[in-house]
Amino acid sequence: MAPGPLAQVLRQLPTVADENFLTAAIHFADAGVYRISADCALVQSVDFFTPIVNDPRTFGRIAAANALSDIYAMGARPLTVMNLVGFPACLDHDVLVEILKGGAEKVHEAGAVVVGGHTVEDDEPKYGLAVTGLVDPQKLVTTAGAKPGDVLVLTKPLGVGILATALKGEVIEEEQMAEAILGMETLNRVASQVMLEVGVNACTDITGFGLLGHALELAEASQIGIIIDASALHIYPQVLELAAIGLVPAGSYRNREHYMPKVVNREQVAPEIVDILADPQTSGGLLIVVAAEKLKQLTAQLEAAGCDAVNIGRVVVEHPGQMTVE
Repeated sequence: MAPGPLAQVLRQLPTVADENFLTAAIHFADAGVYRISADCALVQSVDFFTPIVNDPRTFGRIAAANALSDIYAMGARPLTVMNLVGFPACLDHDVLVEILKGGAEKVHEAGAVVVGGHTVEDDEPKYGLAVTGLVDPQKLVTTAGAKPGDVLVLTKPLGVGILATALKGEVIEEEQMAEAILGMETLNRVASQVMLEVGVNACTDITGFGLLGHALELAEASQIGIIIDASALHIYPQVLELAAIGLVPAGSYRNREHYMPKVVNREQVAPEIVDILADPQTSGGLLIVVAAEKLKQLTAQLEAAGCDAVNIGRVVVEHPGQMTVE
């Protein structure tokens, strides 16, 4: 659902007053957190979507990694998952078997357990997970802790929405986006573990609202401004060329419409940079906000663990809840 209409719906829902509902007052939290004891809280999230690639097993792996990502963004450990499936009656059941096997592979890698699920007949395949994790409330990482002087580190390249659009349009083959597929299949587990070891101030994962939307939501939650260095953005191969010929997903236009008014210098941002910022990601990286004095340690440990570790910007006191692109 587009961010604008979704926000209008959510504004009309009643608030919940429960002192154990720890994310009730945190804007744009990646998951719901409920405290069950002084040192333990449940972290819950859910995500599912239509196929982004052609191979069913690969789709299952990507969808599972994507659903698990919200848990990792909050510094939590996934514990159990439930499969969510929409499946057309006309498709061979072997396709669903492969999707579920792919998902199960990622759940096993995460150290979690599939405990059940729910299926419905649908016009097109959909797959994802409802995930429950655990976290010590004192170690919880949210979108609300960024401070002026902090720096922004992104752990995966950008552009998978544009690549998926090109694949659906049969402009490229699945093999031509192999690097992006590997990135989408990669759990954010290691990046989450590293950020907990180093100690960071805030985090969110980059998914359907793009870097543009998720960074701005973090800025609003923390009431700070964000400056993005466009020249530092790491982009998957072919993405800029594909965007230049118009292979931009519909979600990108919705993200632009809702979030670009919050970009201070939006009239000066190059169109190709807007394409990258607004591109809806699937199973994207973590956007980690860390104190400047810890940047070297964080990037060194992320790189040693095989993650991208790109400093893409900084946090400032000016223009709270907004972004500037340099």
